[in-house]
Amino acid sequence: MTPEHLAGLHQRAFTNARPWSAAEFAALLSSPHCFLEGDSKGFALGRVIAGEAELLTLAVDPNFQRSGRGHALLQAYHKTAQERSGTTAFLEVAADNRPAISLYLSNGYTETGRRKSYYTRQTGPAVDALILSRDL
Repeated sequence: MTPEHLAGLHQRAFTNARPWSAAEFAALLSSPHCFLEGDSKGFALGRVIAGEAELLTLAVDPNFQRSGRGHALLQAYHKTAQERSGTTAFLEVAADNRPAISLYLSNGYTETGRRKSYYTRQTGPAVDALILSRDL
């Protein structure tokens, strides 16, 4: 998948937040620490540094949401993170993103912190980021 494809899918999946640009995806993918799992229906972008695996973003095309695609992508992310010597996984998720929070909690993540007013919204006030983590 090209950075342009990733940016387009990210924009379709995140309608209430600033989507990431193709240049941002290209910069992340140029790092030897980053890895990508997925296809044209969705993707998980992560990185592993010093045993810590960070899920940078997980995006599913709206036409394929609620079909198990997010769960499959998260499992693929966990597998690759372990293969890259990750021992702990963490992520940030908007406190108003109930479907994503449900996905992460059902996959063993727990809340370990919160960043107040972290995510800006196109309409309305900024939203807290929940920091979630789990052992791999």
